[in-house]
Amino acid sequence: MLLLIALSNLRSLRRLGDHHSPAAFPRVSVLVPARNEKANIGSCVRSLLAQQYPDFQVLVLDDNSSDETWQLLQALATEDSRLRVIKGKPLPREWLGKNWACHQLAQAADGELLLFTDADTRHHPYALRDAVAALLAEKADFVTAVPREEVVSWAEKLIVPLLLWSIISFVPLWLAYKVRTPLLSATIGQFMLFSRQAYEQIGGHAAVKQNVLDDLTLGRRIKAHGLRWRILDGGERIDCRMYENSHQVYEGLSKNLFAVFQYNVPVFVFIWLWLGVVFLEPLIMLLLGITGIHVSGVSLGLAAAAVALSLLLWGITHWRFGFPLYLVFFYPITMLLSVAIAMNSMVLTVRGRATWKGRTLARQELRWW
Repeated sequence: MLLLIALSNLRSLRRLGDHHSPAAFPRVSVLVPARNEKANIGSCVRSLLAQQYPDFQVLVLDDNSSDETWQLLQALATEDSRLRVIKGKPLPREWLGKNWACHQLAQAADGELLLFTDADTRHHPYALRDAVAALLAEKADFVTAVPREEVVSWAEKLIVPLLLWSIISFVPLWLAYKVRTPLLSATIGQFMLFSRQAYEQIGGHAAVKQNVLDDLTLGRRIKAHGLRWRILDGGERIDCRMYENSHQVYEGLSKNLFAVFQYNVPVFVFIWLWLGVVFLEPLIMLLLGITGIHVSGVSLGLAAAAVALSLLLWGITHWRFGFPLYLVFFYPITMLLSVAIAMNSMVLTVRGRATWKGRTLARQELRWW
């Protein structure tokens, strides 16, 4: 079933740049929240200001950074009048940091379309033009795009592909586009393009002020309101290095994995145990057979078929999204690490110790059904 979903998604997942340009382009506000991004903010902003698009502004909000992000932004603002930098207001108790930053950006924007993108992204000069063309051609209210995720350290190489694998293997896009069920959706927070009308209709970031997964929840709200959405492969137009070391990988996934399942304990535990069995048990059976422990021929045959299907499934993800293909053979390690991080995500959330960028996240209410 997962393989069939992945194969169907290869056809359904169109690329950013596949759509014809419209006759007229609406004004776009490009919105970038930045907190302690001195290593990334320069290249990100310059790539945005280099967009081949007739009418846009770039707004960057410094979210109470403790490094030189604000000073770098001020210097960049003197070079181009289309860039406006905003000093973020103090974080209210009832808000999460990034959500509050995005809310302030949306309030300051004057575009007909709103593009939220992260400070660790870099954009091809046609990225904005192609995204708007897709939104208009698809008659969509919301478009999100998957960047080319750069992986350098081994922690990144082993874990980051899991995120895109989960989308291409578990979300049948042909069906997700047709039904209103919010759970059948996928949103990439690194690139989210809304019509202003749709953003305001779903309540904007004010509707998700305490939600760790603001991107995923906004996408689900788009569906719940009966609005039209599309997800695109933006690998030829957007680059991103999501995490830069093992600590960031661990902290980021520990923040997100439990939240994806809306803190539902039984469902979360079942799904991750199921994934562990499906992708690890066949390999264990093969290893037992190789070491001389008696395993029936039927079991060995089924295990070999399961391993082959797993390699093919992971291979589709790595091929489509540009990850090194040799990493496919490390999928058992990826699954082991992912299950461990998932369980840790639940424990940290229950104990109220999940963190992100120096801020402790609020304890979440658990669901038991």
